[in-house]
Amino acid sequence: MLSRIAESLFWLGRYVERADDTARILDAFMHRLLDDPATDEHAACRTLYAILGVKPADPRGARYDAVGVMDLLGFDTASPSAVSGAWCAARDNARGVSEVISTEAWECLNATWHALPGQRKAAGRLGPYAYLRFVRERAALFCGLADSTMSRDDGWLFLTTGRSLERVDMTARLLSAKMVASRNAPDWSTLLRAAGADEPHRRSLGWGRDPQSAARFLLLDQTFPRSVIHALSVAEQCLATLAGDGFAASGGHLGLVGRGLPSARRDVGRMRTMLEYAEDRTLGTQLTAYLKELQEGCVTATRHVADEYFQYSAPLAWQHRED
Repeated sequence: MLSRIAESLFWLGRYVERADDTARILDAFMHRLLDDPATDEHAACRTLYAILGVKPADPRGARYDAVGVMDLLGFDTASPSAVSGAWCAARDNARGVSEVISTEAWECLNATWHALPGQRKAAGRLGPYAYLRFVRERAALFCGLADSTMSRDDGWLFLTTGRSLERVDMTARLLSAKMVASRNAPDWSTLLRAAGADEPHRRSLGWGRDPQSAARFLLLDQTFPRSVIHALSVAEQCLATLAGDGFAASGGHLGLVGRGLPSARRDVGRMRTMLEYAEDRTLGTQLTAYLKELQEGCVTATRHVADEYFQYSAPLAWQHRED
């Protein structure tokens, strides 16, 4: 497999997951603003920007509102941090690898891309919730099609690795918002809804649960597919399979590697082990440190994946030699 194809698949998985997660977070925050009219809209929007790492234009004295949030984080096609922008970036990556992913998966991406402008117009009349639900459903459809119609070859492994690392990063960002010492930080119920974990958490632990159990569930639950440790386990397994097959970037193709444990797999394994051996009594006091380690670890793992698998051959430079 060409390393440019592997790179496109890796980022395809990340961008679809980013569009899905961002839509979930926006939906949860919008419902929070409606459910609690006393919420400081400006502070809530500022927290949301911080979660997603977006720095909006901030003229002196300006106040953030839900309309501006949707314009910047929902509808902006130029920003890969926005729902629409992430989906456009996913489609752009898929165009170059349409022969590797299944026809059904490509048609899902392409049809969704064509439908987004119409969905945005409808959101102007009916509100943003149908738009966000549409993106979540289409992301779930794409992931289901990819899982059910793609062979478990290198292409699927890179796609799944990208999706898993993005999920870890987005969940860590979401939990970091709760650690902000502010009365405007989102409550645990909002965080669980944003991660799609409210119902699984309730079924698993019942109604009589302490607030900190939400953090433990999102980080440590082995059975919930959107938990951090589950996503890390999937990413580690994919990277182990790639390394076990002896693949690494070489000459523009994935070739044999002769060194020990790849750095990317080691990064992911270190994060998984950190959570696996975390003690419940220290998790609450060290949660901020764990979340910082996860976010930094995802950046490092992504860089090592690129170094190991996505390097291209240096272009040949023809030189004129005087005889």
